[in-house]
Amino acid sequence: MRTSIHDEEANAAGWEAVHGALYGAAKYGMAFALLGGLGHAISPIYRGLTIQFKVYIQMSGMVLGSMLEADSRLRQYEAAVRQQRRIARHQARMRALEEEDEK
Repeated sequence: MRTSIHDEEANAAGWEAVHGALYGAAKYGMAFALLGGLGHAISPIYRGLTIQFKVYIQMSGMVLGSMLEADSRLRQYEAAVRQQRRIARHQARMRALEEEDEK
C-alpha cells in the first residue's frame, strides 16, 4: 500500500496535535488540581460541592487545556512546514539559477 506525501504530512500533523493535547491536559490538569486544592482549603462553597461536580470542573479544565495546546501545536507545526517548503523552493530556484549561469 502506497502512502502519499499528503498522508504522511497529515499523520505527522495529527500526532503533533495528539502530543499537544496530552501535554495541555496534563498542564491544565495540574493547574486545576492546585486551584481545586486551594478552593477546598479556603472556600466553604467549594467544599460544599458534590464530588461529581468537582470532577466535572477538573475535567473541564483538562479538556480546555488539551484543546488549546493541540491547536497551538498544530499551528506551530503548520508554520514550520510552510517555512520548510519556502526554504526548499528558494533552494530549488538558487540551484536553477546556478545551473543557468554554468551554461
